[in-house]
Amino acid sequence: MRISHKKHKPEPKRTYFFNLGITVPEVMVLDNDGTNLGVMAPAEGLKLAKEQELDLVLINPKSTPPVAKIIDFGQFKYQQEKEERLKLAHAHVTEVKTVRLSLRISPHDMEIRQNQTIQFLNEGDKVKAEIILKGREMQQKPMAAAVVEKFINNVNAALPIRKDQEIEHQFNKVTAIIAKK
Repeated sequence: MRISHKKHKPEPKRTYFFNLGITVPEVMVLDNDGTNLGVMAPAEGLKLAKEQELDLVLINPKSTPPVAKIIDFGQFKYQQEKEERLKLAHAHVTEVKTVRLSLRISPHDMEIRQNQTIQFLNEGDKVKAEIILKGREMQQKPMAAAVVEKFINNVNAALPIRKDQEIEHQFNKVTAIIAKK
């Protein structure tokens, strides 16, 4: 059985513009508690922020006009990073696990592969059942498809599944991808 250990690329970190880094001509300024102070030039908003010994941070640069908030930038950045860490901790990346079968697989080996498949499906992953044909086995593609179909039916009897990819014949492989319903 082969398990993919591909590393996923992390998303680029979001950059925030604050204080003198805000270059738009006018912004909608929100106070520390979220009350709207109106639309003004960033210099005026920065002046209000300095009076409170806080920073003017551009929260939503894509709105019209962009929204800036008077807050402590260090605390704001810490809260944003904390939220991202929590999202990553609770996120499960769905992987496609591969279960390799053969034309002459014994019933006991088939049962072991089914138990592994059920475990993978319960963890939220997809499972790719594949048979690699070698030599004279290349002429037995219908027999290989029957083995994969039997495997899928046995797993379906234990756990409701759906076929994400029907049984396909590629050059020397017969594959199918299944997932939990």
